[in-house]
Amino acid sequence: MAHDVMKTLTFATGLSTALLFAGVSTHTLAMSPFQANYQFTYNGKNLGSATRSLTQQNGNNWTYNFSAKAGAIASASETSKFNWSNGKITSQQFTRTSKILVHNNTMNINFNPNSKMISTQKDDKSRSFAWQAGVLDELNAELQVREDLQGAGLKSTYPIADAKGIDTRRFVKQGTESVKTPYGTFNTIKVVIQHDKSEKSTIFWLAPKLDYLPVKVSHIDGKTSYGLLLTKYSGKSS
Repeated sequence: MAHDVMKTLTFATGLSTALLFAGVSTHTLAMSPFQANYQFTYNGKNLGSATRSLTQQNGNNWTYNFSAKAGAIASASETSKFNWSNGKITSQQFTRTSKILVHNNTMNINFNPNSKMISTQKDDKSRSFAWQAGVLDELNAELQVREDLQGAGLKSTYPIADAKGIDTRRFVKQGTESVKTPYGTFNTIKVVIQHDKSEKSTIFWLAPKLDYLPVKVSHIDGKTSYGLLLTKYSGKSS
């Protein structure tokens, strides 16, 4: 069970891509700091909590954090550092740490557009591969998609860097739905991430009232499932 929880937490911290915004907003995106807290469930049981926060460092530099904890069993966190200019994200650095009982795992990604290279290290394994314009990480992809929806329009796929290389992600909008959370009831836009494997299912419910914040997340992978449900929010709202 502990191993499954760790895999689930790691996926949860990668909500990144996952938290893709699929509704068209009528206002121009002005990136705003926020913090959101979630209830974390595993196979239907309340197992812990998760937090997402976005902070401005200086000028156009921002830091995006996601962390999740399942009691004393496991914890995981991700941090994305990036530059935001003219509606475009330029990825700078991405880190992930996870712990299960006494075992620790780490991953680092450094983006270098000047040398046209991306260097990664996952535990004791290092790799380098070609950088490409517009490449994102597991967290800041959410913010870029959100901007595109309010600007030129959503792309069919987005390039996301991980430890081994650059992957592409796809998602579809599946209507609207009212969602009840401990923080309140919200009208949401339902987004489904498309997976190659039929046994995988990932769904997000995004609330326009909270600047398209994901208020609910559901992920199923075979016999394993997890969920996130909003419990507290501090930030931009309408």
